[in-house]
Formats: sequence, C-alpha cells, structure tokens
Amino acid sequence: MEDRFHQSAVESLVNLPTVKPLEAIRTAFLEQANACRSLESPFMVRLCELISTRLEGGDAVSDRLLQWPDDRTALRMLVALRIAGALHALVLEHRCAALEAVYPPHQASDSALWRGVSAAFREHPDFFIDRLAQAPQTNEVRRAAIVTPGFLEIAARTGYPLMLSEIGASAGINLHWDQFGYRLGDVRWGSEQSSIQLAPAWQGPSPPMVSMRVIDRAGCDLHPVDPSSETDCLRMLSYIWADQSERIQRTRAALALAASARDVRVEAADVLEWLPDRLASQPPGTVHIIYHTIVWQYFTAATQTAAQELIKQAGARATPDRKLAWLAFEADANPHGAALRLRLWPDDTDQVIARADFHGRWVQWEGLHGSQPGTQP
Repeated sequence: MEDRFHQSAVESLVNLPTVKPLEAIRTAFLEQANACRSLESPFMVRLCELISTRLEGGDAVSDRLLQWPDDRTALRMLVALRIAGALHALVLEHRCAALEAVYPPHQASDSALWRGVSAAFREHPDFFIDRLAQAPQTNEVRRAAIVTPGFLEIAARTGYPLMLSEIGASAGINLHWDQFGYRLGDVRWGSEQSSIQLAPAWQGPSPPMVSMRVIDRAGCDLHPVDPSSETDCLRMLSYIWADQSERIQRTRAALALAASARDVRVEAADVLEWLPDRLASQPPGTVHIIYHTIVWQYFTAATQTAAQELIKQAGARATPDRKLAWLAFEADANPHGAALRLRLWPDDTDQVIARADFHGRWVQWEGLHGSQPGTQP
C-alpha cells in the first residue's frame, strides 16, 4: 500500500468541520496530486487536479464520489487512488478507446484528457463502482533495496540463518529480495544476472557485506495478489501510475519471478491470526525477521496495538538460540521519507537505521550502532 501523505493529510484535517461532499472530494484529489508531484508523476498530478476542478456530478460515477460523507473519509479511503487505478485498468485492458488515446505515452490537452475520463465514467459505471469499493493494492519492488540492507545488518549482528515473515505481503514480490541485484552505496550485493537491478541514491556508509541464508519465508495479506493470475497482476499494475513505465516494467518482472516460486506462499489472513503460528514455528539456531513496508498506517488502532504487543511478547521470549527481529519501514512524524526501524531481541536493540523515499528512490543509511558480526552456528 502507498504513501505517507494519506496519513499526514488525514491527521491535518481531523479537527476541521465537515465540509460539503464536492469540496471534500476536491480536497482528496488535490492532496493526491501533491503526493504525486513529490513522487515524480506529472501525469497523475494533471489527472488528479483535473478531476478536482471539473468533477460536478450528473453521472453514476461522479454521483457515487459525491456520496463520501466528509473530507477525512475521502482521504482515508484513498478515493483518488481508487479512481486512478480504475482508469488505468481500463487502459491496460484496452476497454475504453477514448481514454486510451489520451493516456501515456500519448500526449493530450487537459480538455481532451477530461473528455476521455468522462467517456470512461459513462461507458463503465459498474466497473468504477466496483473498484471504488476495493482498497488499492500495491507492491513496490524498490522497497527491497530498503529492507535488504536491514537484513544484512541483522545477519551481521546475529550470524544466524533467516526465517522471514512479511506482513501485508500483497503478491509476495519482496519475499524474493535475495533474487534481485543491488548497488548499495559503494558495494554490490545479490545477483548481477537478475532482471531486477536496484540502485537507490545512497547517502551514508555502506551496509555490512555478509552472506545470508534464508531457511523459510512466508507472508500474509488480507487480500493477497496471485502473481500467476493475469487478472490479479493487471489489477496490481493498474495502481502504478501510468507515466512511470520503469516501475511498471520492474513490477512485471518481479511478478513473473514470484509466479515461478511455487514454494513461497502469501496466505489470506489477518496479521493477528497468522503471526502466532509463525512465531511458534521458529527452529533453533535462527533469527526470525518480521518485516513490513508502508503497511502499518492502514491497520486500525486496535490492530496496531495488538500486533505490537504480540511481537513484543515474542521478543521477551527470545533466546540466544532463537533470536527475533522486527524490521519496519513506515511513516513517522518526520515528513522527509519514512523510517526503517529495527528492534532485535533478546538484547532488545531498538534503532532507526535509515530513512528512505517511499518508492525506494533514495536511502539515507545509518546502520545499527555498535553492531558486531555474529558467528555462524
């Protein structure tokens, strides 16, 4: 799931009075435009600003949008991303010629683009209504270049093989991080032959270079994406912004890789149902890494509290022979990117080891202070 601006925008509007539905929707699309501007998608900026200024109602889709009760709900439910994803899906599936003609890579005036959007609304109202009822589903490949240095830190500190549990794994793309190639500052890690090569703009020291062995990996998601399903893959690709062709190509390659890995599973499960069994199944002589990327903000406060307590209790039970790590790349109070935070038990180390861009374009690395390479068991 995407991006911190949703959380900050919601929080900034919490104390505002309820506004008229049209104003609420316009605010939601303008906030999305601002986020897309910072994440280098000029087409999405145009699209969201256009919808914000020209949406008036009079068709089934516009009328449905105007039923969102207030600005806080519109922002929290990611209305703009739902509409943008539905529009892009029609283009990817070649279902609306008028819209496809004005979408990237084609160039079009604002008036022509709005005519294409309006045509899509008129021709496919049921499709939009259905997509408005579904939360966006994303899986950003470049976030692997943020968590992988974290895995390197954990492996260097513990010396143990890794057991991996990803929360909110979506299609499981980033469960296969060790099959990608990386340039992390001054060092390379991973496969130079991989079709997926990640090289974020790097600041700070290089992460430790150690070998890593994964003995088990799995993930959970409320609505996992099947990477072997063309329908599921198209839906995921639709939420990537249409003018970011490199992201689309990279995600296609990662989906194909995930589809070929039959032994790795993403289970349809709530984190509170799924994680206890994973915690109970850790073999000796391993470090169990629970990790997630831009997921936490979508949990309810009750789920956040319960999940945090579950992990902390497991940490209290960790031993030198069964270590536990919690690696979280999530938004925090700092507006500059998101924080990569590592907690490691049984010594209960707790540090922010990096800050990074939400889409993995840059990493400011600090590393785990005072970490020492472990001894392989």
